Amino acid sequence: MPAGAESAGPPTDVDAVLEARDGKDQLRFIICGSVDDGKSTLLGRLLHESKNVFEDQFAAAEVESRTYGTQGSAVDLALLIDGLQAEREQGITIDIAHRYFETDRRRFIAVDAPGHEQYTRNMATGASNADVALILVDARKGLLTQTRRHSHVIALIGIRRVILAVNKMDLVNYDEGKFSSIVEEYRVTAGEMGIEEVTPVPVSALTGENVLAARGGTPWYDGPTLLELLESVEVRRDGMDGKFRLPVQWVNRPHPDFRGFSGTVASGYVERGMDVVASLSGRQSTVERILGPSGELERAVPGQAVTLVLADEIDVGRGDMIGDAEHPPEIADHFAVHLIWMDTQPMLPERHYSIRLASAAGMAQITDLTHRVDIDTGGYLAAKTLDLNEIGYCKISLDRAVPFDPYSESRQTGGFVLIDRVTNATVGAGVIDFALRRASNISWRQMNVDKAARSRAIGQEPCVLWLTGLSGAGKSTIADRLEQKLQALDRYTYLLDGDNVRHGLNKDLGFTDQDRVENIRRIAEVARLMVDAGLIVIVSFISPFRSEREMARALVEEGEFVEIHVDTPLEVCEARDPKGLYAKARKGDLANFTGVDSPYETPQDPELRIDTTQLSVDEAADMVIAYLESTRTGVE
Repeated sequence: MPAGAESAGPPTDVDAVLEARDGKDQLRFIICGSVDDGKSTLLGRLLHESKNVFEDQFAAAEVESRTYGTQGSAVDLALLIDGLQAEREQGITIDIAHRYFETDRRRFIAVDAPGHEQYTRNMATGASNADVALILVDARKGLLTQTRRHSHVIALIGIRRVILAVNKMDLVNYDEGKFSSIVEEYRVTAGEMGIEEVTPVPVSALTGENVLAARGGTPWYDGPTLLELLESVEVRRDGMDGKFRLPVQWVNRPHPDFRGFSGTVASGYVERGMDVVASLSGRQSTVERILGPSGELERAVPGQAVTLVLADEIDVGRGDMIGDAEHPPEIADHFAVHLIWMDTQPMLPERHYSIRLASAAGMAQITDLTHRVDIDTGGYLAAKTLDLNEIGYCKISLDRAVPFDPYSESRQTGGFVLIDRVTNATVGAGVIDFALRRASNISWRQMNVDKAARSRAIGQEPCVLWLTGLSGAGKSTIADRLEQKLQALDRYTYLLDGDNVRHGLNKDLGFTDQDRVENIRRIAEVARLMVDAGLIVIVSFISPFRSEREMARALVEEGEFVEIHVDTPLEVCEARDPKGLYAKARKGDLANFTGVDSPYETPQDPELRIDTTQLSVDEAADMVIAYLESTRTGVE
């Protein structure tokens, strides 16, 4: 049983007990603050004094307090919370953790967020579904940069109600003036971020002051305790009052006579006979049946997984969204968004990332970074990229139109994540502010003469031969010889060389990572156009990043992109150093040089690998032609 609780014996009416439990509502709150602000101790105090800690758990904390505790002979309540060995040894929270407890009035899910700046991305994940934020401030230190960062994140996520717990009041002798000045400063900060409601409470997690009860330390405070605030705070949710949205995750077709659309209701409600719309096609129908895990339903509400059967055969697929016919979802492929960057590698505009939004997926590019948020001042700074834990306002372009709602209207259908296409790691999370409308007078014009017709006219299959490797590897030399040999075979070709292109098309670009990404984006688009013209395009670029090489591959049809790794060891390239660039880079006279102070990401599975320490230039060119002869027509 919970520590300190008395046995009440078996209940006399189990159904009544269960009914009482089921009648409680639930509050999900995130507890966050800077390192050592006392989050774990405060949460441990809440759990212990509300009788939500079992005797064996408390006994284990007593034992572990002798090794890891910070309170001398007393039980360190933080150890009830910090579950990871690394957390206990360092005295910090690293990962988010969910703590479940309840009182007579309400059930709670407490999301314990890490305080260290390095783990802000974990905190953002934990905040995504919270109703209220409990922000801790150390009374001795006042507002810190991390306090402001967490407040920016929760405001961005859409949390508009904050309980401000000024902790460690015992260490400032319960000074009312200190408490008031912190509250006043935070109210100003919160107002600038759009946080509508701030409720302050002075507490001491160590002594328990104003956690569950007043203990005499703050006679000047006559407000509710922390637990009373948590029990009584009113929560506004997307829920039943929102517009009906069902992101389609699966088209359920077990046999020819049944076709249903499965997903989880994101907001609003749906009932039999309701008029709905398929967002991407705009076609309307009526809900004929609603199927849940246990059978037929008359109605489904947010959080319920259901399959809808419609009265009409309309085109609906995975990634589509079924919505209320009177209030359909918006459709767009270009957005203004707030973005939190979560990767150690910086965000690079124009790089292609995978995007996930509700049940939709696609490719996305950040086309413009309008500004970066200055966490200390709340102001906006000009920036070209975002680093780990930075927040920015961007324009983002997708490769297809997707259904959505502005995040201010629905968290479930207005938030998204960005994923690195090479590592599959989540690199960013964002919220949609509004759709950006593209020029309505521009559309794709279908021409009568297409790539197939051009290819037939010149008698060859077009492709891109993409040579990548370090500076000095021999790419340009091999590419030049390869084009000569293809010309001798009466093939129609064009060679795009990295140095030559920088004299014209790309002369405005430098050698930063951002510029390298844009350099390859432009060349990939040119190569795509030349393939459309029916040519064999030879591309000779260092192209150091896998992501951009994969982007170039994705622009043409399957089989039309041939990645050729000119694999020459760094020491051999440096010994050759035909332009003296390595020598300049080693002296520090040439910044961002690939292989020295800028990375080269080796191809993982190229179509061809050319070892220039073993092959001559002619042998390398012949190797490429042999590959083309074996895989394509019109080359022999």
